[in-house]
Amino acid sequence: MKHCSRPAEQFEGPSCQWHGESPQNDLLRPRLVEVIDLRRELAKLAGLIGWEVFEREWSGFFPSRTGRPAAPQRLVAGLPCLKDAPRLSDDAVVSRWVENPYCQHFTGEVVCQHRRPIDPSSQTRWRKRIGGRGGLRH
Repeated sequence: MKHCSRPAEQFEGPSCQWHGESPQNDLLRPRLVEVIDLRRELAKLAGLIGWEVFEREWSGFFPSRTGRPAAPQRLVAGLPCLKDAPRLSDDAVVSRWVENPYCQHFTGEVVCQHRRPIDPSSQTRWRKRIGGRGGLRH
């Protein structure tokens, strides 16, 4: 399960530790791997990607010393993949993420979420931070 020290009032989003609510709220919610078909393409792809590489290589791009804590690197890496395949806008990919449990699983979410994980404009800042060194393009 994700963990973040972000206060709930700083984030509009879903109910999991990373999003500011108690982990106890998730105990009764089914895990995504229990409700999605792991044979679907996006679920299989999520298992093939070495997400730990992004976590290791990109950790320096997203320090959380001041302001809102950084989003997980898997979300930062996964959203552009979800966006570019069907050529979606930043806003459309975040909306699709909310509607599609496979997208949530792909980006590392543990239980189904019903709110946007980030403000779509965050993706522009991520691309600027990572630039050519991190592999994100646009």
